[in-house]
Amino acid sequence: MIRNSFCKTTGRRLRSSAAIILIATALAGCAAKAPLTTGSIGNSGKAVESMNAHELRAATERYGRAYEKNPADAATGMRYAEMLRMSGRNDQALAVMQQVAIHNPEERTVLAAYGKALAGAGQLQKALETIRRAQTPDRPNWQLLSAEGAVLDQLGNAGEARERYRKALDLKPNEPSILSNLGISYLLAGDLRTSETYMRKASTLPGADSRVRQNLALVVGLQGRFAEAEQIARAELAPDQAEANVAYLRAMLSQQNAWAQLSDQDGDAGNTN
Repeated sequence: MIRNSFCKTTGRRLRSSAAIILIATALAGCAAKAPLTTGSIGNSGKAVESMNAHELRAATERYGRAYEKNPADAATGMRYAEMLRMSGRNDQALAVMQQVAIHNPEERTVLAAYGKALAGAGQLQKALETIRRAQTPDRPNWQLLSAEGAVLDQLGNAGEARERYRKALDLKPNEPSILSNLGISYLLAGDLRTSETYMRKASTLPGADSRVRQNLALVVGLQGRFAEAEQIARAELAPDQAEANVAYLRAMLSQQNAWAQLSDQDGDAGNTN
């Protein structure tokens, strides 16, 4: 593996920025299997990632009330924690998942969601331990392998992370959330061309959600193709949600001028693996 000092420095700088995106998509397959909607408590059943700020706030309040009534209910607790994370309330999401895990200590999906909450709160080593505890070697779960890879990437262990993603792909070929995480792994290493290849493939597959497309928009923008990045970020979204995504994309691209440095050095970083 050829890795220059620029790639290492830039990878560290981008790692904290990309952490939320990577962790958010790590278990996207679970959401595809059981969509995170508000239909069970009186809303229209709209997916969380498609909600605007007002809808997300209202849904979070409803799930909060439902959680207070029954903190042992795993489905309610996990949905409430996800909404809290989407609102940037990572510490509260972690507190909720701690309670849910106490009440459901053997549920693999709960342990996986708890690991996700730990990672979102920055407790990466504990997140890794929790996710690994949820895994069973005789019946490996691809969502857990992908989540483990996501945390390993945040810890700077790209080689191990990619090994987990590829094992996950063996179990679930062409799963867009895994391919997107692989793309982010290469983004963190400064290899934007390889990153785009994985993300573009992920975005075209059935089951790819808006988070996968926003990852593609990010890596396209990091290469200086801003108009194309904004077009991707706006696709298939309501105007207010599209504007919010574009604003977030611009903030990511402007952080410490990382996009300009990556564009200049991409040729040198292209052989990171």
